[in-house]
This record gives sequence, C-alpha cells and structure tokens, in this order.
Amino acid sequence: MKVNHLHRWDLTTARAREVQLKLALRVSRTDEIGSARFIAGVDISVDRIRGVARGAVVVLSYPELELVETRVVEGKVDFPYVPGLLSFREAPLTLAAFERLDIAPDLVLFDGQGIAHPRRLGLASHLGLFLDIPTIGCAKSRLCGSHQIPGPEPGSYAELVDGEEIIGAALRTKAGTKPVYVSIGHKVNLKSAINWVMRCCRGYRLPEPTRLAHLAAGGRLVGAREALV
Repeated sequence: MKVNHLHRWDLTTARAREVQLKLALRVSRTDEIGSARFIAGVDISVDRIRGVARGAVVVLSYPELELVETRVVEGKVDFPYVPGLLSFREAPLTLAAFERLDIAPDLVLFDGQGIAHPRRLGLASHLGLFLDIPTIGCAKSRLCGSHQIPGPEPGSYAELVDGEEIIGAALRTKAGTKPVYVSIGHKVNLKSAINWVMRCCRGYRLPEPTRLAHLAAGGRLVGAREALV
C-alpha cells in the first residue's frame, strides 16, 4: 500500500508540536467514505522498558468483518514518551505495516485519538493525512474535553466538548461497559464516524477491527505475518 511521507520523524518535541499545529489545518472533516469493501484496524503495543513496539494493521472484509490480511511490524522506538505526541513515537512502525499490505482498505479505525486531541491531531488524524484515506479515532480513554454520561443502551453517545468545540463523542458500544471515545480522523464527519464504529461492533466493547488489531499487536492473533525493522 502506498504511503505519503509528509515529514521526518526524528524531531524535537518542540518541532513535533509545530508540525501537529500545521498538519491539523489539513485534516478534512467532510465525509468521503461512501461504501467500504475493506476496513482496517490499527493498534500498537509498546514495551517501554525494552524500548520496543509492535505496530499491527488488520484488514477485514465488510460487511462480513472477516479477517483477510494482517501485518505486524516490530522495532525500536526512539521518540520519547510524551503525552500528546504519541503519534511521533508510534507512527513509523504503523506506517511500515501499512506499506506491507497487499489490500488497501477503504476506511481505517485506530485505537487512538483523531481530532480529540489538544492540538487536534491525534494518531488517527496524523496518519490519515499520510494514508490519504478516511480514518476514525476510537480510543479506550479520553485525552481532553468533557462529556455527559451517555445512555446505557448500545449506540447512545454524549458529545465530547473542549471549550466551545465538539471534538468527538463518548459512545456506548456495549451495555454495562465504559464508552469508547470516537472522533474524526480524516475525510469523515462525526456522525459518520459514530455510525461506522457501531456497524463494526460484534458484541464487544471494541469494534472488531481494533479488537483484532489489539490481539495482533499483543502477539495473540493466529496467522499474523510479522517483520522486524
């Protein structure tokens, strides 16, 4: 799969923040998904002690949500752990996994933030620009903003607000579990992002693409093809 390389990754933290502010202006909040035949999920597992990470990308058919391809890339992480700058730490391995894909997805769900980020450029938005396809952030925890408690039934959500801006939604995907945090990544609007996350749920809190990516990143998904970089 082709990846657009928009900048280098060996940056200072100050320069990384400048890049985020600049790239955030290029994120599209207009829905361009249309129909989707293949949906990818992304997750990363980091061993902070060893300084090693595993970036996983899985591709599922839609609407069946059957696994059709998996790529896992393991390597050293050089960028320091800085909240709000995790994409500079995690993106290189993830992009390396994307470049090894035979099947180009129509939509990507990230276990991470989109514009629900202090500088409006979380991993899903950042890599959405590199991939130039629709992306959605679907994080397990909140990075910024506040919200009311969503209703108890699956599909209920509460807007995630930072200042006067709606940056995402706390979405209940399964009764009796905590919500996930959905936000625009790139080339999608919030309503569409919420709908696609719900379409990809199969009885778990996490949508199937990121649930399987989580298993692949942890080395617990059978059939994952791995590479060392």
